[in-house]
Amino acid sequence: MAKERTFTNKLLLFLKGLAMGAANKVPGVSGGTVAFVADFYEEMIYSFQKINKKAFLLLLSGRFRSFYQYINGSFLVVLFAGSMFSYFSVSRILDYFLTKSESSALFVWSFFFGMIIGSIYYIARGFKDWNAKNIFFIGVGIVIGIAISFMSPAKENDNLWFVFACGIIGVSGMTLPGLSGSFILILLGNYVLLLVDSVNVLAKTLTQVFKGDFSFLDDLPQMHYLKIIAAFTAGSAFGLVVTSHILGYLLKRWHAIITSLIIGFITGSLGIVWPWKKELYKIENGVKLKDIKGHYIVENYHRFMPDFGNKETQIALFFVVLGIVLILALDYFGNKNKRLHENS
Repeated sequence: MAKERTFTNKLLLFLKGLAMGAANKVPGVSGGTVAFVADFYEEMIYSFQKINKKAFLLLLSGRFRSFYQYINGSFLVVLFAGSMFSYFSVSRILDYFLTKSESSALFVWSFFFGMIIGSIYYIARGFKDWNAKNIFFIGVGIVIGIAISFMSPAKENDNLWFVFACGIIGVSGMTLPGLSGSFILILLGNYVLLLVDSVNVLAKTLTQVFKGDFSFLDDLPQMHYLKIIAAFTAGSAFGLVVTSHILGYLLKRWHAIITSLIIGFITGSLGIVWPWKKELYKIENGVKLKDIKGHYIVENYHRFMPDFGNKETQIALFFVVLGIVLILALDYFGNKNKRLHENS
């Protein structure tokens, strides 16, 4: 499955990584769904599976080129470069629009809602095993997805072992399409701590290092956040390797059932991304809590049906359609590109 990549291929993969990173940051949206629709999900799982005992032996013996080729490094490096760059670029733009006003947040949620509807159509269209057993597992996936959207969040916990566990669980959004790692972190109580506060501190620290300023080493709160992001990253890396081995085995043995569950998960996630909702803020002693950027911390959502005669609702519906069209356009041009390669 590993293959030589041209500059154009690498650029496209970088952009896909950018999209996956942005999706992983938004609660309710799964980076795994992006991977599935953008047609690199199975290669991603395959590449993570290659991080095994043989890979470590190659690394320890100093055979770096063989290690890089064995783990499909040309794929993983470019993909993760896109995802990491997204956290300091596209994700910040999304944060801005999600917090700027209720209207801008509504339009962002509507766009993602449309993309997920388009993704369901895209995946379901290519699924050929429509039988009673697989339809049952689609139903199971839908029920689990909806149930997750109505769970109540826990309290924030900065214990490093718990943060490590959050990394393992939260990375599910990358390996399991339809299961949002960000929303799981909200339920675990650590979304703001891990994907807002710690990331902002990391960005600040990198800027200081670039300027040759190492004063952060004596700043206990800053060092604590850096330990948190390190534990979360370690947990995520461990989770990626472990879950990819499990998923690789399951996909090989029960491909249709796993695909059915994925379709169900993605469909169930529509409840999380439903655009028309009011934010329920985290409250302690009657006071709404804020993150370090001064934004109120969202704990969950109250969902409602919109007024379809309202102009704002009509604009939101336009963004839903735009999200659907984007996925269908990607599918169309992807198929066109495949046909051109087959004919050449």
